[in-house]
Amino acid sequence: MTTAITDKEFALFQRFIYDAAGITMSPSKKALVMSRLSKRLDLRKLPTFAEYFKVLSSGQDAQEVQLAIDLLTTNETYFFREPKHFDLLREQAEQARGRGQPFRVWSAACSTGEEPYSIAMVLAATLQTTPFEILGSDISSRVLERARTGHYPVSRTVHTPKAYLQQFCLRGTGAQEGTVLVDRPLRDKVRFMQVNLNTTLPKIGPFDFVFLRNVMIYFSADTKRQVVERVLSTLKPGGYLLIGHSETLNDLNASAAAVAPSIYRKPC
Repeated sequence: MTTAITDKEFALFQRFIYDAAGITMSPSKKALVMSRLSKRLDLRKLPTFAEYFKVLSSGQDAQEVQLAIDLLTTNETYFFREPKHFDLLREQAEQARGRGQPFRVWSAACSTGEEPYSIAMVLAATLQTTPFEILGSDISSRVLERARTGHYPVSRTVHTPKAYLQQFCLRGTGAQEGTVLVDRPLRDKVRFMQVNLNTTLPKIGPFDFVFLRNVMIYFSADTKRQVVERVLSTLKPGGYLLIGHSETLNDLNASAAAVAPSIYRKPC
């Protein structure tokens, strides 16, 4: 059985995840780090977290490094989180209906996929024949694999409009009771890729909307400034950046104007 993580060992993993993803872990995350990494130590028969850190820092096991990043960055989410954002998305999609260019949205920290599929439901129901494209990205390859399946516990859908559930989801029966599956046509509307917001972004824009929600709270001020600058560069003029309600762009000198709490717009 794995021994408890020491303060010194925890500091090693604080530095590890900051260097890998720009995420600042507070001391309150010590128990989380221990619980999420203990199985890796047991599997590799390592006696201490310091020994496991040596494996990660050796540069000889990229797969293990990715596994550790996945374990330390995964967060629970659910469909239609922060509904006012989806109301705005619906309003803008209605205005875009009938135009020739695709309506493009990036879910920039999509975790297990509930956010991009929520976006897809709104756009599919609103845009009708107008084309749209959705990109869901995350630093964790493990959550992206789950996202691609589109398979979730029913509890994740409690805030989903009933009409959307009926139109876009299949309810599990028998062994799959208590779950829902996003139907194949909607899943095919969402593309997933691994993106580290803390490094140079791939050529993925421009977008009408970017959802960058509930991820900046883990970044230092300098990292936050750099990430926001990168993300804003992918927005079309007049495009919207949506962040978490506990987040703000104040003091970042961002080239986006506040429209409402957690809603920003890039100048036209």
